[in-house]
Amino acid sequence: MVKTDEDYALFLDFDGTLVDIVERPDAVAVDPALPEVLTRLQERLGGALAIISGRPVAFLDAHFVPHQFDMAGLHGLEHRIAGRLSMCDPDEHPALREMIARLKVIVADKEGVLIEDKGCSVAIHWRQAPHEKDFALATAHAAIEALGNDYRVQHGKAVAEILPSAAGKGKVIERFLHEAPYKGRRPIFIGDDLTDENGFKTVNAHGGLSVRIGAGETIAKVRLGTPADLRHRLSTWASEGSLPFDEDDC
Repeated sequence: MVKTDEDYALFLDFDGTLVDIVERPDAVAVDPALPEVLTRLQERLGGALAIISGRPVAFLDAHFVPHQFDMAGLHGLEHRIAGRLSMCDPDEHPALREMIARLKVIVADKEGVLIEDKGCSVAIHWRQAPHEKDFALATAHAAIEALGNDYRVQHGKAVAEILPSAAGKGKVIERFLHEAPYKGRRPIFIGDDLTDENGFKTVNAHGGLSVRIGAGETIAKVRLGTPADLRHRLSTWASEGSLPFDEDDC
């Protein structure tokens, strides 16, 4: 059993990890008990708790009001560390803004294919139209060819996201680990998707604990079943003071 003290830094993905995956990205719901659980864990860890997500910081904040946590949004393009906020300016990405407008036209007649405009990135979702997967992927890769090397495609569960090449969960976790209160701690990162694998790689390189929620090939050291399972374990940790999983859960 891993002891819970201020030797650890906890990083948590949002969709599919803290909350259940839903058909539409705007329909996500946070369990009413979760914000208080995370607040208690934040206190136990001396503030070293952060949410690492592809969502914008403003979106995440709105789902945890009145609680506030350190976080990285848009795969690290935005972040708040120890209360210091750095945001991404969509106006600095004019080519991407033009591409987003074009993508909305391209998918307009594809029922169930959704464009999620995140300001400095854009996601193409096909969860409601699985038969359109090939179309969505081809559209995303064609967009990248037009945008050039400054952007890349990030694949996920029924989604392809176009984002600046500099973005990545592994990179932003590395940044957190160089700043207080995260510096010098053993990192724990919990995620559920391909978008989290480079975060797992960073955490593993630091001798940390990587945890994958659900099925799928992974480099994570630990696997859990569902977001509900994780929420229960986080609640136990917050109440009892010991992390309720370790490498033996693999």
